[in-house]
Amino acid sequence: MSLEKNKKIKKVRRKLDSLDNRLLKIIKIRTKLVSQILASKTNKRQIVDQARIKKILKNIRKKSLKNNIDVILTKKIWSNMIKAYIDFEYRKFKK
Repeated sequence: MSLEKNKKIKKVRRKLDSLDNRLLKIIKIRTKLVSQILASKTNKRQIVDQARIKKILKNIRKKSLKNNIDVILTKKIWSNMIKAYIDFEYRKFKK
């Protein structure tokens, strides 16, 4: 790989690292909001809401198409995020 290409890759990677840092801050905020919702749940059966999950994924698909973003990519990201937060809620549920 040429030195010029290597510099270009490093520059793009720095931008990715910066973006990752911003995403971490957003995840922290999202986690606080999920925790607030969890605090109002009285039963573990309330953790998984299939209708809401379906609605979220449908909206993400629409927004992805509108913004010319790969719909398979965004579906995988949101599906995995939803699964991770479901796991988080089960681990933190204390009722």
